[in-house]
Amino acid sequence: MNVKTLLIIFTVCLIASIPFVTKGHDDTGPGAVRVVKDLSYAGSNNPAQTLDLYLPTGGKPNKLLPLVVFIHGGAWLQGDKADSPGLIMAQHGFALASINYRLTNEAIFPAQIEDCRQAISYLRKNADKWGIDPSRIGVWGVSAGGHLASLLGTSGSREKPEEQVQAVLNWCGLSDLMTVNEQSGSRTKIDYEDENGPVAKFLGGRETKKPELAREASPVTYVSKDDPPFLIVHGDIDDVVPYAQSQELYEKLKKAGVPCRLITIKGGGHMFGNEEEYKHAMQFFQSTIVQGRRDFVLED
Repeated sequence: MNVKTLLIIFTVCLIASIPFVTKGHDDTGPGAVRVVKDLSYAGSNNPAQTLDLYLPTGGKPNKLLPLVVFIHGGAWLQGDKADSPGLIMAQHGFALASINYRLTNEAIFPAQIEDCRQAISYLRKNADKWGIDPSRIGVWGVSAGGHLASLLGTSGSREKPEEQVQAVLNWCGLSDLMTVNEQSGSRTKIDYEDENGPVAKFLGGRETKKPELAREASPVTYVSKDDPPFLIVHGDIDDVVPYAQSQELYEKLKKAGVPCRLITIKGGGHMFGNEEEYKHAMQFFQSTIVQGRRDFVLED
């Protein structure tokens, strides 16, 4: 997935929509954004374990900021934290942390989710330094990042509250590595049976040969009633990640009693840019991590 292109569409749609964007990226004033790059969240010199932080500077003094953690896509093979909606989110009162994580050319699962958890923990421990509210952290992932965001949400442990998140936005991410192959169809561009495909590289082998690891890597495995609210967005003719993956996750969340919603992009592939969906993303985080609503509200 070309995440950079998607984010260009994201920015254009937000600028064009009702009054989300009213001011550009300035050095002063209410639209000002402070960008802090390449923070090491793991205490290492590895650029794959760094994040960029976008902070609004024109808000009310002493008011703690809600935080959105953005996880890029790229089939766990590629992608970079530079491609993020950080400026737009910061201009609307959110702090945003865009994170890198170890890709499959460096490490197999669970390295990727361990990095995401460590980034969340780092941000929560350093919340005072950046003026962030540690009790209001949402996560937003696209494609492979959507998978990791969902895994953060469903596998959060009460024993490790520093790694928990309060809201999950999953754009077209995988949910069940054991079923994705059977759910893929003739239009699917990725061969999920390929020993050199992205899922096999992610797990260090086909899911049929590593079923326990595949289940451990699947967000659906951990769904419980205590999970944070979920907003899932997926195109119904996605030719990379089967739409059925999001349907499966949604049904499991709904059955468990988790506040959730699946927005289907009619005629949408793995790339979509409907203006309404960007509004919904903003509304979702406003409702959950700003207003503190578990039963979130979206304007249709």
